[in-house]
Amino acid sequence: MAGNWKMFKTPAQTKDFFAAFLPLVAESKHCEIAICPPFVNIAAAVDAAKGSRVGVGAQNLYWKNEGAFTGEISGPMIKASGAEWVIIGHSERRQFFGETDATVLERTKAALAAGLKPIVCVGEMLAEREANQTDAVLTTQFNGGIAALSPEEFAQIVIAYEPVWAIGTGKVATPDMAADAHRTIRGLVNAKYGADAASKVRILYGGSVKPDNVKGLMAQPEIDGALVGGASLEAASFASIVNF
Repeated sequence: MAGNWKMFKTPAQTKDFFAAFLPLVAESKHCEIAICPPFVNIAAAVDAAKGSRVGVGAQNLYWKNEGAFTGEISGPMIKASGAEWVIIGHSERRQFFGETDATVLERTKAALAAGLKPIVCVGEMLAEREANQTDAVLTTQFNGGIAALSPEEFAQIVIAYEPVWAIGTGKVATPDMAADAHRTIRGLVNAKYGADAASKVRILYGGSVKPDNVKGLMAQPEIDGALVGGASLEAASFASIVNF
C-alpha cells in the first residue's frame, strides 16, 4: 500500500501526518506500506518513520548519478536521504513532463543501480480506453519501459496499473475492469519472464482509490495492492485503506 503525495505538504505537515498515521497502522503486518512525499519532505518522513514498518519513497528520479542537470535529483541522492522506494513513469509525469517509455526504462535501471525499489507505472488515457486500446497501450508501455530489464532486475520492481482517466477524476475502474488490466499485465510478464515471475510480481492498482472502494478492488486476486493519491494525504483515510 503506497501513498503518492504528489505536490502536497511541507516538512512540518509531514511530521504531523506520521504522528497521526503510525499508531493507526502499528499492527498492520499484512502488507508493506510506503509513503512517497515531495523531495523536500523525504528527510522529515524518514525521521518520522524511524522504528516503524512504514517505508519512504520519492516520486521520480533522474538517470544520471550527478552532473549539470539543474533541478534534477539522482538515485544515490534519494538513497542517501534514507528513502527505499521511488515511483517511476507516473501518468502525470507522462502527461505533463514528457515522460516516455524509453525514459521510464532509464529511470528504472538507475533506481535499481542505486538500490531503490521502483514502482513502475503503466496505464491508458480515456480516449484509448474508449477505443478499446487498453491492452495495446499496456503492451507498448510494458515492452518499451520494462521488458528490457534482465530477469534479475525485473524481480526487484513493482508495477502499478494507473488508468489515467481514473486519476484525480473521481472515476474508478470497476474491480472487474481493473482485474482485466492486471491480468493483461501479468500475461505480458509471463510471456517475457515466465510463469514464476508472473506469479511473484506485485501489481498495484492506482486511480481514485478511497476507503469506500478499496475492499472491492482488493477482493480481486489479480490486484496485489494500491498506489493511492489524494486519499493518502489524510492519516485516517490512508490508514483505513491500508487496513481494508
